[in-house]
Amino acid sequence: MGLPRSERGLGIALVIAAAVAWSTAPFFTRLLPFDPWTILFWRGVFAGSMISALLVLMQGPGALRQLIAPGRDGLLVASLSTIGMVSFIPALQMTKVMNVAVLIATQPFVAAALAWLWLGEAARWRTLIASLMAFAGVVITVGGVQAGADIGGLALSCLMVLAISAMTVVIRRHRETSMVAAAALSNFLGSLVSLPFARDIAHVGGNSLAILAMFGCLQVALGLTFYMLGSRLLPSGQASLIATLETPLMPFWVWVAFREVPAVHALIGAALVIGAVVADIVGDARKREKT
Repeated sequence: MGLPRSERGLGIALVIAAAVAWSTAPFFTRLLPFDPWTILFWRGVFAGSMISALLVLMQGPGALRQLIAPGRDGLLVASLSTIGMVSFIPALQMTKVMNVAVLIATQPFVAAALAWLWLGEAARWRTLIASLMAFAGVVITVGGVQAGADIGGLALSCLMVLAISAMTVVIRRHRETSMVAAAALSNFLGSLVSLPFARDIAHVGGNSLAILAMFGCLQVALGLTFYMLGSRLLPSGQASLIATLETPLMPFWVWVAFREVPAVHALIGAALVIGAVVADIVGDARKREKT
């Protein structure tokens, strides 16, 4: 039985909001002259704190106990989220950004496959076709895959895609359980893992600390919280498809802040991704109106 239209609409809105929040990463990164691990450490501290505050607002102070005792499912979600976050940084260092972006665009297919194997959740042809269209759009946006890329960076990118896809399916599997505490825990774990590699951690000043706080609170905390809440209301493949909006939205924020006009191929790719997501959402809505 499908979800009520209001719940599905809320899920779509939340995952779109998550994609918008995640897409601001290049904007914040441009403002910070530190090594990636230092950024990841401070971003995780602020994001974990922000999500913990949201958790208290939504569920009361007693919900903080979930950070200490998240349960097996919560710990699994937190661990998968942490793996995804800490794999992303070295992947960008070891291979081209475009290679990482293209592999991330395969996530809807991976999530749909895992959901079918684990939950028996059949992927809809419309979503799969839209995912293929979005994948093509991402390839065009980032300029195509470069040959001879470092195998280590590609392997870490694949690990990240697998971890985030599995996290999406676990959230869907336990959709009656809030995973907001797991989102907070994953950021604290990410900071802990990053600490030994953070060379510039003692050189972060006042202005940079404020930017890192906004980075953690707006890009990570809101993005991850929205995704945790929204993806449990949608089929795994559709949630991952909507999340691909992050890639074409990235150049938008850079254009707004730094007046860097996106290349024509980036605009074409962005139109394909956005069109694919809109087509899937509209097609789903029309199908539900007929039933």
